[in-house]
Amino acid sequence: MNEKIKIDPYGFREYDARWLYEENINLEGIKNLGKGLGTQIKKHTKKNNPRVIVGHDYRSYSEKIETSLIEGLISTGCFVENVGLSLSPMVYFAQFNLDADAVAMVTASHNENGWTGVKMGIQKGLTHAPEEMQELKDITLNENFYKGDGNEKKIKNFQEVYKKDLIEKNKLNKKVKAVVACGNGTAGIFAPDILRGIGCEVVELDCELDWTFPKYNPNPEDLEMLHAITKAVKDNNADIGFGFDGDGDRVGVIDNQGNEIFSDKIGLLIARNLSYKHKNSKFIVDVKSTGLYSKDEILLKHNCETIYWKTGHSHIKRKVNTEKALAGFEKSGHFFFNQPLGYGYDDGINSAIQICHLLNNQNNTMSEIIKNLPVTYQSPTMAPFCKDEEKYQLVDELVKQIKEIRNNKTLIDGQLINEILTVNGVRFSFDDGSWGLIRASSNKPSLVIVTESPTSNDRKKKIFDFIDNLLEKTGKIGEYDQKI
Repeated sequence: MNEKIKIDPYGFREYDARWLYEENINLEGIKNLGKGLGTQIKKHTKKNNPRVIVGHDYRSYSEKIETSLIEGLISTGCFVENVGLSLSPMVYFAQFNLDADAVAMVTASHNENGWTGVKMGIQKGLTHAPEEMQELKDITLNENFYKGDGNEKKIKNFQEVYKKDLIEKNKLNKKVKAVVACGNGTAGIFAPDILRGIGCEVVELDCELDWTFPKYNPNPEDLEMLHAITKAVKDNNADIGFGFDGDGDRVGVIDNQGNEIFSDKIGLLIARNLSYKHKNSKFIVDVKSTGLYSKDEILLKHNCETIYWKTGHSHIKRKVNTEKALAGFEKSGHFFFNQPLGYGYDDGINSAIQICHLLNNQNNTMSEIIKNLPVTYQSPTMAPFCKDEEKYQLVDELVKQIKEIRNNKTLIDGQLINEILTVNGVRFSFDDGSWGLIRASSNKPSLVIVTESPTSNDRKKKIFDFIDNLLEKTGKIGEYDQKI
């Protein structure tokens, strides 16, 4: 008798799918996900045998999961082209390079061990948006599957094609000494080779593949990973430190003095660098990002516009696409470069390359370049536990409360709220440029909290205390993952 199908509906998230394997999904559930995805791809492409690129990350169970997913895809009539062990951006690149109809990447990105998931997309360079995820969920859970005769073919050595593409377009004129940290995730077999290829002197840190993640999760927002890179940068007297996440679509950056630079500030430096050559450009940034973009003198001088948009790689990617923006930057380290710099999807290694170009074009060190930006005091991204089934409703309540606080002209640390942005949760700003954000996490049972002040560290903390107090009163919040 077949194993009973197990597939938790909450695993279908805003723009990808993630579950704890085998607790919330089993192999039969994954197979059904493949059938659902195959059906959806056929529906959208109107082809009997659409070609689907499939790859997987280095977790111990990822190949097993990939095999079940492929079985499901084949049963609907999809022709699967399996590129094997991959980074998410390599799979996105393969769709362009091999001119395929869709992609499916087996990864839970930086989530802890035990998690699995799939990032997928049909239109080139884009991943599923909430509407497509909802459609996939409906097809899969209702088992409205198409039937067909598909097949699988293995694409050999595609890793080399991807590496070569990035190396050939991006040679540096001067040597940049870079610490390359991969947290034992899949980026370890890509990032050092590519950065060496463009002309960097590479110092490897935890680049050997080890799916147990013995030191920490490969997550460039994780302070533990950033501290390890800081030490390696100082010990090796390096020009820059890069930290890549588990599936290689994000990067974290440490300057030559060992200071952590949040990715939104890096994005602003890259945007400035690009604005000289690409005047009148648009840049998209997520609501967790620094308020400096909107008032930046160099961007304004070059007539560049910044749009704040929903957090999440799928949302920013789409907005970059629909606005025909030159680039998009997400605080979590997802950067998107549109033509002529890239194909619009997020690639942590291409992002690191753009930072190397920044160093290549200027005679300053990274710490000197960063000093050109106004000082702001930023919190890390903080995630207090909140149940999946309660988090969105809770955020809606908090939006109402914050609007009332503004309407009643209540002071927070002596300041009035002057602007509220609700494209994604609530981002409330003050006259001095300080702001706070509360939103629901798209990929785990938690909220996301960020605060920033250009005035003082104390004000950053006071805005957080105000948020923390609001949350505590709801009685629906658990432990924080990290807290200022």
